Amino acid sequence: MPTYVYAITASDHPLRVDALNGVGEPAATVRTVRAGELTAVVSDAPDGLRAKRRDVAAHQAVLESLMADGAALPMRFGLVGPDDAQVAAVLDDRRESYKELLAQLDGCLEFNVKVSRDADDLLKEIVRASDEIRRLNEFTRENPDAQNEKMRLGELIAEEVEARQEREAKEITERLSPAALDTVVGEAPQDALLNVSFLVKRDKAAAFSQAVHEEAALHGDAYTIRLNGPLPPYSFV
Repeated sequence: MPTYVYAITASDHPLRVDALNGVGEPAATVRTVRAGELTAVVSDAPDGLRAKRRDVAAHQAVLESLMADGAALPMRFGLVGPDDAQVAAVLDDRRESYKELLAQLDGCLEFNVKVSRDADDLLKEIVRASDEIRRLNEFTRENPDAQNEKMRLGELIAEEVEARQEREAKEITERLSPAALDTVVGEAPQDALLNVSFLVKRDKAAAFSQAVHEEAALHGDAYTIRLNGPLPPYSFV
């Protein structure tokens, strides 16, 4: 039977899994697969598994319980192996890299920060800062058939939007990074200028959250800074 994988831990982890409910309906029994110094926390994989709210919540609850007791490498929802034997074989084959990751992530959490900026506010700033953009903007308003000038104006604005967003994303990441151990920059959604995950020691979580709130206060109402976490450190596995 296919094996659903929640996490990988060291074999000396307390592994209190007996009371945990796994994915599926009815909930699968959570168990362990051991291979030397490593253990995978698994259950039987239900047929037709999809990311339903109940199953995603069950997956998350297993991870949170494991991480409360020690280091665990969280697997993303939906990871299924052929069977227990193949899961054990992977643990054995990648033993050293998993052990290294467990040491790095011990006592750590992930926080995700997404930043977006009001488009009108950004456009006004760009127009104020560029004589050429301001000139073309005024010219095309007075000459609505000036297609070449309209194209050039659009190109200049697009270039400036990209440059400013890249600069701001870099500056925000650099200001928040000292409160974290590591960062992973992800692809930003269409309406955002930054999507970045931070690896933070558990005892520094409050300080990191405060740093994000201070960053939000620094930028004002034209920016939206969303903090999600603490999370299992998916982005760093």
